[in-house]
Amino acid sequence: MADFDSLLDALKAAGEATRLRLLRLLAREELSVMELVSILDQSQPRISRHLKLMAEAGLIERFPDGAWVFYRLSSSPTVRPLVDTILKLMGAAHAGDLRQLEAVRGARRASAESYFETIAPQWDEIRSHYIDDADVEAVVVDLARQQPYHHLIDLGTGSGRMLTLLAGQAKTAVGVDLSQHMLNLARSRTHEAGLTTVEFRHGDIGDTRLPAGCADLVVVHQVLHFLTDPRQAVAEAGRLLKPGGRLLIVDFAHHELEIMREKYNHRRLGVAEGDMAAWLGAAGLTPATIQHMQPETPGGLTVTIWTAFK
Repeated sequence: MADFDSLLDALKAAGEATRLRLLRLLAREELSVMELVSILDQSQPRISRHLKLMAEAGLIERFPDGAWVFYRLSSSPTVRPLVDTILKLMGAAHAGDLRQLEAVRGARRASAESYFETIAPQWDEIRSHYIDDADVEAVVVDLARQQPYHHLIDLGTGSGRMLTLLAGQAKTAVGVDLSQHMLNLARSRTHEAGLTTVEFRHGDIGDTRLPAGCADLVVVHQVLHFLTDPRQAVAEAGRLLKPGGRLLIVDFAHHELEIMREKYNHRRLGVAEGDMAAWLGAAGLTPATIQHMQPETPGGLTVTIWTAFK
């Protein structure tokens, strides 16, 4: 009966035009309230009221992240099949919403790329203000070398630091990044390090177009907090790994420093352990280790290092 009641509540909550439009948008990716306001061109109180009703009915999930609030489709096995059926039946209705979503994505990408292009030469220096890179990198190298690897992929390679540390132990190494400026910096760094087996790809780390099962080590270093949908990047890492291959993720632990979003274009205020466990599970990966590295200075950010196996 509980499942029947949940289904009935979900049907009632979905039965309104704006809520149907919200469902379709959230099926594409998790979005903030203000992004949904921009896409649908409706008032913030109106959108928030619809979202509240949908969350209470179990259609969607609400999660705050600092001063922002994001929403995504529910993963409930009772409700999700209903949502999938509704979305399929909607067809092309209100197709303009998806065009507006692309505009929001474009503005977001432009903002991120502008930021990265501005700070690319100082990228490592900026990062050093928050954590002791040398200590973190020593742990990364130790974890990577605990099992031999021949084919390395660095998702969101940035300045190429992980490649300079790890590619020397691999037969092949690929760095993927959305910013050409960062890739140019990474090319220069790896060339200076004498690495000759490294390739670079300009592209989305959530959809690399690389062959499935082509890597035995995938690294995602200080990237997820910049992403709209970290789940997609973790899923792509899982797809790229061979059976028995390893994923190594480094990122900030969840924190409350809103300035990281305002000043440094972070999309998320770190990564919560529960979220990471869910992303790894959905990607078909088995968590192995979690290591927290506390900052030495007050107000600094804790770094967490996760490993998982395919």
